[in-house]
Amino acid sequence: MQRRNIIAGIAIAATATLALAGCSGGTDSGSGAGDEYGLVEAGTLTVCSDIPYPPFEFEGGDNGTGYTGFDIDLLDAIAKKLDLKLAVQDVGFDALQSGTTLQSGTCDLGASAMTITEERKANIDFSEPYYDSLQSLLVRTDSGIESIDDLAGKNVGVQQGTTGESYAQENAPDAQLVQYPSDGELWPAIQAGQIDAILQDQPVNLEHEKADSAYKIVETYNTDESYGFAFAKGEKKELLDAVNEALKELRDSGDYQTIYDTYFTAN
Repeated sequence: MQRRNIIAGIAIAATATLALAGCSGGTDSGSGAGDEYGLVEAGTLTVCSDIPYPPFEFEGGDNGTGYTGFDIDLLDAIAKKLDLKLAVQDVGFDALQSGTTLQSGTCDLGASAMTITEERKANIDFSEPYYDSLQSLLVRTDSGIESIDDLAGKNVGVQQGTTGESYAQENAPDAQLVQYPSDGELWPAIQAGQIDAILQDQPVNLEHEKADSAYKIVETYNTDESYGFAFAKGEKKELLDAVNEALKELRDSGDYQTIYDTYFTAN
């Protein structure tokens, strides 16, 4: 692009001006993208999630993070709306839902099929709801368990710190609740006969029912639960507002529904 007959000093000045302009306004590197959001890493939306928890988050996909699922795909679309790359970190759910992980600055937001509750809102800021869910009871087809009323004396697996655990405590007081850190331990436990049932989010139990005909959902419970993306309390207002706006745009355009149908057509 340089012309040989331009005076050297002018050429150098012009080159310097172009370089500065590229640093301040260029979009090819993305290194300064999202500076207004106070991101953990410039140009990247860093998400913390407890994995696996299919169909919301699990290993796989081609988005470059190593993970996929409804939460991940939806956030990938949101990140693109914000001109950001997506990165995902696998963390424990209990510390995530309590706000500890978010306050530590490990990630920009949490996405782990997390139900919005008043208790959590004391320590976490939530996005607008992005998914409505039910609780459910999964058992072996030959277990003889037909409802929550049959759980007295039974070992019932729950994920620690979840609304499923709370529901079991309130509605199955005579059951023996066994806490696990995630569905990654719950599912093998019922397959190994260590627990008699799993009480957790209906879409996750539905995945197990579809995967193995030896198991079935015998009841679902309408608990008026909605999931939200979680943010450190009082620290991410600009990012929270931007995520909410991107989520609205995805709903309005129909892209949200496309992602939803990929995972929940059975619903």
